[in-house]
Formats: sequence, C-alpha cells, structure tokens
Amino acid sequence: MGYQNERMEKTYSERAAMVNNDVAKKLFEIMESKQTNLCLANDETDPDKMLQHADTIGPEIAVLKTHIDVVENFTPAITKQLTELSTKHNFLIFEDRKFADIGNTVKMQYEKGVYKIASWSDLTNAHIVPGPGIIEGLQEVAQSVNEPRGLILLAQMSSKENLATEEYTRAALAMANAYNDFVVGFIGNGGDVIELKKLSEMANPSFIILTPGVKLGGGSDGLKQQYTTPSDVIAAGSDVIIVGRGIYGADDPKAAAREYRTAGWNAYKQRINK
Repeated sequence: MGYQNERMEKTYSERAAMVNNDVAKKLFEIMESKQTNLCLANDETDPDKMLQHADTIGPEIAVLKTHIDVVENFTPAITKQLTELSTKHNFLIFEDRKFADIGNTVKMQYEKGVYKIASWSDLTNAHIVPGPGIIEGLQEVAQSVNEPRGLILLAQMSSKENLATEEYTRAALAMANAYNDFVVGFIGNGGDVIELKKLSEMANPSFIILTPGVKLGGGSDGLKQQYTTPSDVIAAGSDVIIVGRGIYGADDPKAAAREYRTAGWNAYKQRINK
C-alpha cells in the first residue's frame, strides 16, 4: 500500500542514501550511529535550565527541538551555547518556529531580527497555508548561510479538532516532492495512529516523519493535546518521536529520556525486522 512497506523495512542508513538534503542525511546517520530516534522538545523558558537539559539529555537524543522565542532574557550567547552542545553530543537543532506567512515576510523572520534562526538551527518548520512561496522564501535564506539547512512541513497536527485534513496533508506532500532538496520531512499526527499511518503510506521514505504527542502511557492533557505511545507511533510509520514534558517534567529527566530512547529504538528495531 503506497510507500508503507518500503518505509517500514528500510533502515535509517539505507534511507540516508535516498535523500537530496544534507541535513536529512545527517539526521538518518545520527539516529543510526547513536541508536536513538528521540527528539527532546525543550520548552524551558529559563535559559539556564534549557541549556542544562540540552547538555544532560544531549547524549540520548538525535534532535533538540526549541521554541527560542519563549526563552526569557534571550541573548545570542544562548544559541551559541546550543550549537556547541549540538556538536558535543552530536544532535541536530530544530527550531519549532512554524512559519506561516508570505515568502518575503518569512525570509526576514528566518534570517533577521533578534533570533537569526537560519544562522544556528539545522531544521525549522512551516505551515503550508501560504502556498509554495513560503518554501521558496525560506529556501532562499537557507542557501545564503554556510551550513546546510532543512525544512519540515506540518502535514498533520496532534491536537483535537485541528484543521489539517487529509486534503491539507496531500497538499503538503505535493509541495515536499516539488522542493525535495530543501524539505526533509513532515510533522505527523501523534494523537491518531490511523492518520499517521496514512501519512506514512503516502510519503516517500526519503522524507522523515517526526511525531509529537508521544507519551509512554498515552492519554491527553487539559488543552486537547492527544498522546500515543512510542511503540504505536513508530509502528505506524513515524521515524522520530518528539517528547517534551514527559522528559523535562520528570523527577529525573535523564532517566526519563533513556526510557523513551529505549522504547523508540526498540520499536524501530522491531519494525525493520518484521
């Protein structure tokens, strides 16, 4: 059915050879070499705690996801330290910016202002509501920096009653295929494994699916966020599990990260060995 079998059976290393983007290739290689498909959603607002989590949990993860605009008392020294930690622990940085404007505006948001996201973040993401101009604007900036950059499209969301319908998902896939030298993959719905599996079936395995809404016990929160277990998400075709409060909100964040890392990696091994 579609690409599902190919995605489910190929290793990360095999899929690294299929991609047109150096960041995507590096991510596949990091996951294989570190034996982790875990992304930490580091949403701490205190810069010291945020950097501490990046350092402590860095050995367990393939990707560190940030919301740099929620960090209090931001200075460029913070992103400099983040990039140093990414080198130290061999993980990618993913600024979860969710760009959603016309091409000319997102160019400025990506490159300029206080945060200068393109200068330090390996990955960022965007909604497709504005159309392909948003991809072209971001790509123009990405091509002007010295390091490779990649874009993730929001194909699905894990909150209840969201408007990312199947038609929207198909439009995201079409845009990704048209710009596959810059687009590296998709955000998939961690709250609904049936929808996630549909994305997995439709997406070429050269694209990476990253999935929020992952929690060891499943469930939901008070703001209509839905959660699914790591094993269910990986079995449905996701490649990277994104975990936030389940790790940094734990009594022992490093131990929690190891638990999620083990669960995600074991699910991946089971998937490719079927």
